[in-house]
Amino acid sequence: MDPTDHGQGAAQAVAESAGQPERGAEPPFVLIEPLRRTTPLIFASPHSGRRYPAELLADSRVSLISLRRSEDAYVDELFAGAAAHGACVLTASVARAYVDLNRNPGELDPEMFDERPPHSPHLSSARVQAGLGAIPRISGDGQNIYRRKLSLDEAERRIATVHRPYHAVLQSLLAENKTAFGCAVLIDCHSMPNNSRGAHAPDVVLGDRFGASCHPSVTALAEATLRRSGYRVARNTPFAGGHTTQTYGRPISGVHALQIEINRGLYVDERTLERTNGYVRVRADMARLAEALSAAALHQSLV
Repeated sequence: MDPTDHGQGAAQAVAESAGQPERGAEPPFVLIEPLRRTTPLIFASPHSGRRYPAELLADSRVSLISLRRSEDAYVDELFAGAAAHGACVLTASVARAYVDLNRNPGELDPEMFDERPPHSPHLSSARVQAGLGAIPRISGDGQNIYRRKLSLDEAERRIATVHRPYHAVLQSLLAENKTAFGCAVLIDCHSMPNNSRGAHAPDVVLGDRFGASCHPSVTALAEATLRRSGYRVARNTPFAGGHTTQTYGRPISGVHALQIEINRGLYVDERTLERTNGYVRVRADMARLAEALSAAALHQSLV
């Protein structure tokens, strides 16, 4: 299959072979393909899923709004316009509170389970200790989610049916784009809470793991484009990039990964999670960012 043709094709097939959802269940991700891929760019949103499985709701001791505060609310919508500029857009459909796609699957909190997880260096990561492992222990507002301990079988089922298929399709898209264009550029899209960043909080934080996960030209163009749109932009502080950028960002191999965090206060009421008047502006500006990055890639001036 020509990887620039319309359709999910090989990427979808790889995802299906990596792990199957239960019969009749919705897929754990949404892949939006352009009519024709004209750019090596992939925009991914692992934390914007809004589907809450019944088992999570049944076991939760907190309200749905508390669970939803873990979401990168509407980030999938903010970047959906990238497909109009020849880029793929991959978004999670299942909630982060159920399984976190921006974590190593070995990041399991031993305190959450009725038996100890297999030994792994990831068991004691800072994210696990904070309650934010692959199966989160706390919600976005810091409350303990579960009324009981989970079984390791439950954790493995979530990873097998949600985490692995998402990353399988992401890996396939990166491989397809590298073959078609000579490189692949992943923009990992997130939002950050406003209330913890202070009065002079940045509007956007770009994370390239201090230059280790993508070519400087990608970060520089993203920063310049956002600044022209009026945003206060920071680099790598307080977010330098997570599991996704660390795993896939290999500039020396032609695969670049840049994390973008948007201040949620710009476009959503953090108390109700309703979109505010700023939503339309932010969505338009993220489409312009996608257009600028895609145009640079098309003219071979991005990496």
